[in-house]
Amino acid sequence: MSCSDMEHAPCQNQNIYTVRRKRMIILIDQDGPLADFEGGFIDRWQALFPKEPFIPFDQRKSFYIRDDYPSRLREKVASVYLVPGFCFNLKPVPGSIDAVKSILELGHDVRICTSPLSRYENCVLEKFQWVEKHLGYDFTKKIIFAKDKTLIRGHFLIDDRPNIEGVIDPEWEHILFDCPYNWDVINKRRLNWNNWQEVLNL
Repeated sequence: MSCSDMEHAPCQNQNIYTVRRKRMIILIDQDGPLADFEGGFIDRWQALFPKEPFIPFDQRKSFYIRDDYPSRLREKVASVYLVPGFCFNLKPVPGSIDAVKSILELGHDVRICTSPLSRYENCVLEKFQWVEKHLGYDFTKKIIFAKDKTLIRGHFLIDDRPNIEGVIDPEWEHILFDCPYNWDVINKRRLNWNNWQEVLNL
């Protein structure tokens, strides 16, 4: 019996690591890599507070938007993304939806692994609604909510957060979704939706 005849057991001369990695579990953060949180924030900020200064995306230094603004504006900052409708109305990051569909077509298992806002009254439901709108109802069954993503199993986690820590050492590799506030991290692979196939080697 040849390798091609065997669906489950690898041949002795075949790399077991390759066989095990054939179908990857790819975890993708929602806000940042998929949903354009930054763009949605700036649009709404300028509409609500046109006389207040704002920080362009390419000048952002901190992972949390509020940390880049002076203390006198932080309450206003929070008021932008905590209102009903904010998360649902975010536009997809250009190329993200097509990339997810392409990864699925390659036979891999894609899951959205997202941390809800601490003020979760609106965002949890709206995250489900956003996924249904852009990826279809069935994909809502592939959403994982986790404040500690180290507990979730997978091969890769695509996330814009510079450093992800938790109670255990994760089994996934953290692939940085390229953003200005993580440019100081130099020891991790990073991708955008133009080079994802090359970076992930899929």
